[in-house]
Amino acid sequence: MNKRRILVVDDEEHILELIKFNLESNGYEVYTCENGEESLRFLEDNTMDLMVLDLMLPGIDGLEVCNRIRRMSGHEKLPIIMLTAKGEETDRVLGLELGADDYMTKPFSIRELLARIKAIFRRTEVKEEVKGKILKVKDIVIDTEKHEVTVAGTPVDLTLKEFDLLKILIENRGKVLSRNLLLDEVWGYDYFGETRTVDVHIRHLRKKIGDDESGEYIDTIRGIGYKMK
Repeated sequence: MNKRRILVVDDEEHILELIKFNLESNGYEVYTCENGEESLRFLEDNTMDLMVLDLMLPGIDGLEVCNRIRRMSGHEKLPIIMLTAKGEETDRVLGLELGADDYMTKPFSIRELLARIKAIFRRTEVKEEVKGKILKVKDIVIDTEKHEVTVAGTPVDLTLKEFDLLKILIENRGKVLSRNLLLDEVWGYDYFGETRTVDVHIRHLRKKIGDDESGEYIDTIRGIGYKMK
């Protein structure tokens, strides 16, 4: 089996060395960049399986890098874990809404970073094993083999987390799924009560499937979680 390829972007040399050493020790193929411009140039010629991206970069910051990657052909669904020394919720929410799959605040535990990376790859492997499964709710159609979603025949571009959320909601249509259950199933580890993450992704998902105003598909169950109608 080929090694998973991970790009790490951070302007602090010791952080790059620390992450690179530990990821390589765990069997990953690791590439590093020290700024946003360099990382975007690198991705023009290289395909990665995951990206660890610092928010506070010189020049183009991590939020803008994330935003541009989501518009780059071939990298739209690249899993991104965002790192930052800033702990404000506004930065976390911005990163998630721009398409980051996960968010860690410096200083962070290498063990936790490894756990989150492994969780993302486990979900990827599960999706690769699913063959020919079509899920439907009203005008929403999910092709799990092709990892494609359409609403009323129109393709909808979802991030990895948004796709996983929509899939689990449809598979459990009519059931109320708590925020903690969704965190466990979609993120694959204990998120220490940061259920706000689920709300951000659900809001973004609703907007993309045209549910933000109509409320046709997803119900919010106050104080508990969500269900697919």
